[in-house]
Amino acid sequence: MPRLSGAQIIISQLERQGIRLITGIPGGANLPIYDALARSTTIRHILTRHEQGAGFIAQGMARSTGQPAVCFATSGPGATNILTALADAYLDSIPLVCITGQVPRTLLGTDAFQEVDTYGMSMSITKHNYLVRSAADLLTILPKAFRLAGSGRPGPVLIDVPKDVQTEMVEFVAWPEPFLAADHLPSDLKSVGQAAAMINEAARPILYLGGGVIHAGAAAEARQLAEQSAIPTVMTLMGLGILPTDHPLSLGMLGMHACRATNLAMEECDLLIAAGVRFDDRATGRISAFCPNAKVIHVDIDASEIGKLRPADAGITSDARHAFAGLLPLVQPRQRRRWNDRIQRLQKDFPRFPPQSFAPGKPFQLIRRLAELAGPKALISTDVGKHQMWVAQSYPFTTPRQLLTSGGLGAMGFGLPAAIGASLAFPGRPVVCFSGDGSLQMNIQELATAVEQRTSVKTVVFNNQSLGLVRQQQRLFYERHYFASSYSISVDFTAIARGFGMRAFDLNGAADPDHLLRQAMVEPGPCLINVPIDIEEDVTPMVPPGAANTTMIGDDHASN
Repeated sequence: MPRLSGAQIIISQLERQGIRLITGIPGGANLPIYDALARSTTIRHILTRHEQGAGFIAQGMARSTGQPAVCFATSGPGATNILTALADAYLDSIPLVCITGQVPRTLLGTDAFQEVDTYGMSMSITKHNYLVRSAADLLTILPKAFRLAGSGRPGPVLIDVPKDVQTEMVEFVAWPEPFLAADHLPSDLKSVGQAAAMINEAARPILYLGGGVIHAGAAAEARQLAEQSAIPTVMTLMGLGILPTDHPLSLGMLGMHACRATNLAMEECDLLIAAGVRFDDRATGRISAFCPNAKVIHVDIDASEIGKLRPADAGITSDARHAFAGLLPLVQPRQRRRWNDRIQRLQKDFPRFPPQSFAPGKPFQLIRRLAELAGPKALISTDVGKHQMWVAQSYPFTTPRQLLTSGGLGAMGFGLPAAIGASLAFPGRPVVCFSGDGSLQMNIQELATAVEQRTSVKTVVFNNQSLGLVRQQQRLFYERHYFASSYSISVDFTAIARGFGMRAFDLNGAADPDHLLRQAMVEPGPCLINVPIDIEEDVTPMVPPGAANTTMIGDDHASN
């Protein structure tokens, strides 16, 4: 009969779940867990420089693989530091299991050293959370946590473990079974039939695909549905890669920074087939004006999302893969020449990329060149800001899970640690992190982790010495009242990178920038590339916050 401490139970359960990498930082309240982890022969620990970095590195692993990843933090500031990563995972439906240390049970509620109410603070930003009251409970809590994190609509689960629970000894008869992913079938076949009939009757349908399609592993089925019925397809930021960028039915990203033709086509559609989306305001603009003449089919694993923001004429509570599998035999093959000809006319009138976008030194030109050098199998992470939208608009994505970006929370500081996580999960693949000077400085300390772990991450810093999107909005909507959006000193990121032991390249004043890019991309291990960007270089088109998607500001900043 096994007799183990709570900490030993945690590590043994993680081993049984197949976990091979854990990120985190030790502290007084979780040292028993780390002592047990030190004896593991199968789990490798990644010592980060900040708990937020640990959470985002774990996210990089989870986002790129689709499997739950694990991060550790101690009590108090360790737990509060990692909460941003949990909130980010919650809004983007990313499967994480976060295990935090806590003060002993006898000190709970006494304002003990490094005590905070981790359970209470995390309640609204996790799919589920636990405050463990006995070591015996860990036998069932760990498998449940992995099941909750990875099943249905994925999300983060937090387990807060008091220090004396970690050291408490338990005897038990047998280990519980490890987590196995639950299967999900359409709950209402009648709704599937109704939706198929609506698709067959529609003259101007559009597929509207989000991250839920990727979580369900349904990209192939989504593509088959689009091709079978010749349905033009838009994707949210989180859905990019479901259809390759160059697919003839792909209209790219919709919403605030979409191509004009995409948003105008949605204005004309008569049926919106939404799958794995939340009808987020960055995608829809003013919701009352979004696809005003369209009926709506909404597919989502989370029943609470259906009809939450936009009433659904047909709602299918199911993961996207099973929903599409049910629809495909019922949807009639179509050509839809008139509708697709109309969209091609819109695309001709409003090109996705004006010719000047690819002038030397422009963001689109640099992104496309880096895509050529990285190759089609590269994993791409971004931070949050202008560079994020330029990548979303212009990078030639080919597969799901190729783009790792903070969508719902928009967390600056996400890109570098997420890229490290992706590189740890796929050590043989190129990984490129597009960041901005503002975003990079929020978790710049993880450059040390990238070097220490010998990752392949290439960090490209689009440097305009400002908080670019903040400054753009101040110019457009706040009468050029620039305040707290520009930096008064010029940071030498290449010197900082070299200080962490990393190769660095600076395109500022380079006689042959393309030669430096080629040299950087073949550099073994991690490196940093500083790319100067004009502070007035805008992200366009842009829908003003709160406006309808058809009210777009273009390169001349004139509304159309």
